[in-house]
Amino acid sequence: MKKKASSHGKKLCSFQVLCCIEDAEWGGSMKKSERLNDMMIYLNDKKSFKLKDIMNRYTISKSTALRDIRSLEEIGMPVYSNSGRNGYYGLLPHRLLSPIVFTIDEVHALYFSMQTLNAYQSTPFHLSIERLKEKFEGCISEERIQRLRKMELIFSLGSYQNKNVCNCLGDILQMAVNEKVCKIYYTTGEFEKQYYVQFFEITSAYGQWYATAYNFQSQKPQVFRCDKINAVEHCDRYITKPLSEILMSSKEMFRDKTTVDFEVRVSIKGTDIFNKEHYPSMELHQENAKYYIRGFYNKGEENFIANYFIIYGENLLSIQPNSLKKLILERLEVIKNHLNSQN
Repeated sequence: MKKKASSHGKKLCSFQVLCCIEDAEWGGSMKKSERLNDMMIYLNDKKSFKLKDIMNRYTISKSTALRDIRSLEEIGMPVYSNSGRNGYYGLLPHRLLSPIVFTIDEVHALYFSMQTLNAYQSTPFHLSIERLKEKFEGCISEERIQRLRKMELIFSLGSYQNKNVCNCLGDILQMAVNEKVCKIYYTTGEFEKQYYVQFFEITSAYGQWYATAYNFQSQKPQVFRCDKINAVEHCDRYITKPLSEILMSSKEMFRDKTTVDFEVRVSIKGTDIFNKEHYPSMELHQENAKYYIRGFYNKGEENFIANYFIIYGENLLSIQPNSLKKLILERLEVIKNHLNSQN
């Protein structure tokens, strides 16, 4: 059988074509654009398909199925036809992921989500936010660009600017995804220490990146500030742990023999503080319209946990155990004395 290659002489940017499809159907039901979107996802991992596959899946006529396939070709999906008695449609190998149809609200959401990356001096991805913004705007109409820019003047997402540079963030992400054990060089105070770890979680708070890893030397998880990681090297000194195993048991692995359990009751405003920042060793519980933060800390972490709860201020309603309450009061006294000494 002879392959008949489809014509791609008038290829436009995929995102631009899809926006045109959305604009053309903005006043209608958008059923076609939704169907094309699903069709691209359905066909993306297939090597071939028959016209009847499309007709049966979407309950459409032969003529509608043919028009849909032509629409996919216009968008840029590399479809070719194999004619004959047992004819079929094929998709060229080594293709990029098929483009996806976005609604106008989804375009806005993606645009403003992209803008939040401006809060970070470093990201795991090697990109320029301004360049990404230019590419995004290059795929939509001038009228829509002006509308987005007007929205920027009115609508903004809060962020905390942090200027700490994390040179190894991309390496940390790759090591975590590939489930590799690595050797890291980490600055602690004035010294640089070496750790053998396996990263399994990357988080951010107030513009600062943190990476949680299983420390093979201490045999427990440890949180590292990413800007203090100077180098990351793959090593075979320890056997890799399955990521699923680490994630399932990471909370319990934080515990050791010196663990102290705590229960702190907070006001409803205190729940907002908790949701903005908290740690893996603590959880928020609601019981009979009362809110409790329950968790644990290990020996050596007392001052850290006391300083954390100080930020709740008058939103603290009760603290257990008494040793934690006493430590918080002592920390407050230190702060009071320090401020008095400045007068």
